[in-house]
Amino acid sequence: MAQPDVLNPHPPEFERFLYASVGEDRNGYVVTVLSTLARLGLDPGAKTADLVTLGRDVARTRLGILLARSRDVPALASDYGRVARDLSQLLPDGQTSGSLKRVASTVADGRPGTNGAIWAVLAIIFMLFQMLMVGGSGSGE
Repeated sequence: MAQPDVLNPHPPEFERFLYASVGEDRNGYVVTVLSTLARLGLDPGAKTADLVTLGRDVARTRLGILLARSRDVPALASDYGRVARDLSQLLPDGQTSGSLKRVASTVADGRPGTNGAIWAVLAIIFMLFQMLMVGGSGSGE
């Protein structure tokens, strides 16, 4: 499977949801789902992947709970249920797409990045071993 883009680490299917507005903050700036999740200390891509795998009704409930925790958008204090309902409609339908579920579970589990880190560490160890072997063979004379 291809590695996610460094500048856009979430699957493209998540963009409609992540970049949707949840309202304006106290300074009048539009706040997106992505920034709301980040302000709550959550990984937006992983949380979206989690919501996709839950199904729309459970995702709407979980999203409502998350939005209710947000203190940056005054309108969410009283209207988080409606916003959660509207936003949950923007989630990709994970139940009909097996490939989307695989992508979502990969994003949530973080496996590709972990595998890449393991291979990088093994490559460094191999390089160090090679340098020790080459450097040590000519020093006997």
